[in-house]
Amino acid sequence: MLTTVTGYLLLYALLVAIVSFLEQKKRLKLFSFVPAVIFIYIMSMLFANIGVVELNTAIKESYKLVKTNLLPAMLFLMLLQIDFRAIKSLGRTLIYAYLLALFSLIGAFMLLGVFISLSPTEAAAFGALSGSWMGGSANMIAVGEILGVGAEAYGVMLLVDSINYSFWLVLLLLLVPFSGVFNSFTGAKTLAKSVDGVACSCTLGAKRYWLFVFLAFGVSILVQSIGHFIDLFSTTTTNVLLATLLGVGASFTRLREFNGSSELANTLLYLLIALIGSQAVFENFDNLASTIFYGTAILFFHACVMFVGAKLLRLDLFSISVASLANIGGVASAPILAAAYHKNLVGVGVLMAVVGYLIGTLSGLFVGHFLLWMAQ
Repeated sequence: MLTTVTGYLLLYALLVAIVSFLEQKKRLKLFSFVPAVIFIYIMSMLFANIGVVELNTAIKESYKLVKTNLLPAMLFLMLLQIDFRAIKSLGRTLIYAYLLALFSLIGAFMLLGVFISLSPTEAAAFGALSGSWMGGSANMIAVGEILGVGAEAYGVMLLVDSINYSFWLVLLLLLVPFSGVFNSFTGAKTLAKSVDGVACSCTLGAKRYWLFVFLAFGVSILVQSIGHFIDLFSTTTTNVLLATLLGVGASFTRLREFNGSSELANTLLYLLIALIGSQAVFENFDNLASTIFYGTAILFFHACVMFVGAKLLRLDLFSISVASLANIGGVASAPILAAAYHKNLVGVGVLMAVVGYLIGTLSGLFVGHFLLWMAQ
């Protein structure tokens, strides 16, 4: 059993390194359906529950300290990748599809709070899940931290996220061959297959890891320093909002074009997921089945709205499918679905998913506070 802070941090850093190696170097197809963050969380949670690490006071304090410093740094790097100037190249069809997907998910989560009697703990957890389904795992962590979601509730929602997301991804991939039939039904024109290069150019050129390490942690120190003088609802809320603003601002500079921000952002995300899992000691999974059912109901409502909206707005299957998965699956899966239609459309999936890094936190906080208000 590990009892020291050094051993604790080394164990989870090693876990992240191994999973990242398998994901990037071995390129296992399994990661296309089940995100690497889920494997990291499950293994981290397993270590915590079988007693590999002793959750003593020193380790718990180190967890809080590391998480407080990593979160703003990760958000800054995630948002740095957004290319707002490229959004106009999506065209109205894709923008309509994205907005339809976003607001249908917001509506679905809000209806859940109206018709289902949620406890405050459950409401906060579903708020975190909404951050993931309108952005990504980074948004889930940010929203969850602000709403005060506990490690065990995180665990349940990550499992629900994985199960429902995997089902949704498979379903959307199975629908690809029927795009012609669907487009004829909605009266949509097939999206031109010449769309390309709309994503950021942050994967070209020499890697600038040390530059981004300096910037990311410099931003983390800066927002925490400012947070001592400005308190917007809570310290975590202040840190998240300030890191978001700085990330968006930096995305308009040449920093967005430098290579390496994406890999470093994912590394910080994986470390945060591993650390959260390390604190999740489960007593039972009694609510898992019902939570999965609620997640399925949210996706069903979302699908119905997307179907009706596609008919009314004459949207094609590619547009609504990629817009949906860009929200629910994020940057890891939206490009895969886009490539199933045409390789030149991969950039569309990437851009939609990256924009979700900004939308997910704000919309997730809105949904989370609404659910908490309904739970009172």
